[in-house]
Amino acid sequence: MKVSLSWLQEYVPLPDGVAPLAEKLTMVGLEVDTIEDRFGYLDTVKVARVEAVSPHPNADKLKCCTVSTGEHRAEVVCGAPNVAAGQLVPLALPGTVLPDGREIRSATIRGVASYGMICSRAELELSGDHSGIWVLPDALPLGVSVAQALDLSDHVLDIDLTPNRPDCLSIIGVAREIAAFSDQALTMPDTGIEEKGEAIQERTSVTIEDPDLCPRYAARLIEDVTVGSSPDWLQERLRSVGQRPINNIVDITNFVMLEMGQPLHAFDFDRLAGQRIVVRRARPGEAFVSLDQKERRLDADMLMICDGEKPVAIGGVMGGLNSEVEPATRNILLESACFNPVSIRKTAKKLGLHTEASHRFERGVDPDGTLAALDRAARLIAELGQGRLVTGAIDAHPGKTPMRSISLDIAATNRLLGTNLDGSEISRLLAAIGIETEAVAGDPDRISVTPPSFRVDLTQPEDIMEEVARTWGYDRIPTRLPRIAADRAGLTPLRRTKLRLGQLMNGQGFTETVNYSFIRADAADVLLLAEDDPRRRSVKILNPISEDQAVMRTTLIPGLLETLGRNLAHQVKNLRYFELGKVFTDRGADEQPHEEEMLAGLWSGDRAAAAWHAKPVPCDFYDIKGAVESLLKALRIEGVAYQTPAAGTAPYLRAGAAAAVVAADGTPLGVLGALAPEVAAGFDLKQSVFIFELAVSRLHAIIPDTITARPIPVYPSIARDITLIVPRALAAEAVCRHIRNSGEALVEDVRIFDVFEGVPIPDAKKSLSVRVTYRSPEATLEDDAVNTIHQRLSAQLLEAFQAQLPT
Repeated sequence: MKVSLSWLQEYVPLPDGVAPLAEKLTMVGLEVDTIEDRFGYLDTVKVARVEAVSPHPNADKLKCCTVSTGEHRAEVVCGAPNVAAGQLVPLALPGTVLPDGREIRSATIRGVASYGMICSRAELELSGDHSGIWVLPDALPLGVSVAQALDLSDHVLDIDLTPNRPDCLSIIGVAREIAAFSDQALTMPDTGIEEKGEAIQERTSVTIEDPDLCPRYAARLIEDVTVGSSPDWLQERLRSVGQRPINNIVDITNFVMLEMGQPLHAFDFDRLAGQRIVVRRARPGEAFVSLDQKERRLDADMLMICDGEKPVAIGGVMGGLNSEVEPATRNILLESACFNPVSIRKTAKKLGLHTEASHRFERGVDPDGTLAALDRAARLIAELGQGRLVTGAIDAHPGKTPMRSISLDIAATNRLLGTNLDGSEISRLLAAIGIETEAVAGDPDRISVTPPSFRVDLTQPEDIMEEVARTWGYDRIPTRLPRIAADRAGLTPLRRTKLRLGQLMNGQGFTETVNYSFIRADAADVLLLAEDDPRRRSVKILNPISEDQAVMRTTLIPGLLETLGRNLAHQVKNLRYFELGKVFTDRGADEQPHEEEMLAGLWSGDRAAAAWHAKPVPCDFYDIKGAVESLLKALRIEGVAYQTPAAGTAPYLRAGAAAAVVAADGTPLGVLGALAPEVAAGFDLKQSVFIFELAVSRLHAIIPDTITARPIPVYPSIARDITLIVPRALAAEAVCRHIRNSGEALVEDVRIFDVFEGVPIPDAKKSLSVRVTYRSPEATLEDDAVNTIHQRLSAQLLEAFQAQLPT
């Protein structure tokens, strides 16, 4: 809300200094964002004398002027017919930005250099006079700015209002607040009118068919008006707050709206069919052309202002082209109404129309201020439009609301605010802002409060308490620290595990990412999840931001893949990142969704950053598996197996390059592997991707509480290798697990060191080479003892896996 001091001081005496005024307004809840002098652009417009005028050599309508500011002389090309030698004129120097946004620059005009611009009053937006340049009084000093010479200064406050203060969307509303904290009287504008002729009820009528959406509609009729330019004072008022003058009728409706906060609308009375007003809901699909010359399709929730045949305005939002005031208009029907705020907000949002009127109506206007604003505007139209005001006003008011009274507990007020005010002081503070109070008989600790009609936001005791705090002064309320215990709860064990997981992933070179908990609705289809997969039970968002955020995620994978796609689009191709977050599974309308903490990671691109001494090597399945192994090892989780995933567990991973991560007790911890090509295509990814996803709560449950230490081995180890010809489909991990579980006490470690397929290995077979490390904690092992154990293990493997030794 823009407020100029020159306009404000018509209603209330202003304290000295604009900065202290802005500070006081801010302290009562009307935060002042900016302060600017609206004539600041005149600082580079200097008073100059025209020393000589000569015809332009290449243009009949232009003149070459020599102008002087006393210190500098310049040549300026000017097209004004009234420029003459000896005049004092406003000279806009290069760099001046005019109110319409134009920047004055040195230029060559038809072959003649021009330094600056001699301005008219209209170009400086000081009046609407375009007839010629502005000839200044001869007594002004040369070289000073026009603002200084003419004492032009008017500071404008830009106030950031909260939605609950529609009463301050007006000059009088802000003036009322100033009057309250400065203990000054508020001067209201004169709304007295002089009426002539027949009664308005004999000329027109108003019918409200939907009082829920329009509780009050008032109208006046002004005849024989002359539509033309507004007087300078009215144009000046509108320009002071950034409004553009249009004509005297429209300017008056805008002026009164800005002055009193009540939007108004003027209809060309002769263009209204049946010369009457009907307030009704729109018919579904009804077409209407608004003042911005756009055709709009309406629905049944929108309120329309109609004549006897058709809509002529969208109630509370914008008028129609078919009833617009034109230069030939002679009779004006003036509207002042009160509309349902929710209806106006929905209509404005659906139509994409946010106007000054809708901004006020959707926050709530004063229902009792309808007639005062109507009379104020009607009087001005009759005066400035030289019209005749028809006797009386139509005031259709089916939605009258009784005066509401709020009981205020004085002790509760002081307890909440931290003050020590008595009832008389609270009553005095509230009276300053127009709130009436009355003592409650038999209860000295309680007062009855009646908010004024313009404060539609005051509905409960806490609202009144806030008004007491505002008027008393927030800065006068003592600051006290809350009485809380010095100790605080520490981190939960699960939270500590999450922090530890994040640190370990960072240590492996993974960057943490945070994605929205909302994903696209077809993510389950793109991930190839089965119809009965629990991850299809997603929670739908009632009002999604976009189609890509329509449901809550049941897995972290889609978010990681979307993030990868955005990075690839910016040519960032080597990526390692992870996410710790919750997934949500729907459990029906009567229950909250099941939430589970998950950890997911992604690796794509090269294994390591580019370097001069090595060629780029793309990452693969074993890199992502190694990352998970390192993570689990750092958590001291032992006995984890990597198995072929069960059918349907991870259909989004490529067959043969996927593994289920299983704890020693058989609990599934998650999955890892290479993204299936068809899934990658569904997310428009054109390079290999490797991912994992683990359940954090399950990891947390198997992290050992204590650390078990073992002495450093004293005696050397002995390693033996065995190569087996096994079925190609056999998982190498199964062989290692069999050896670990064999019960041989001297087996210290088992590792696969070679896998080979192809000639001379038979089809459907592969060669698997395993290295077994033996060690005794008590003595140095003899070869014979180790060979005996190794041969026994080899025989067990040949039998268990129907394997063969290479020939």
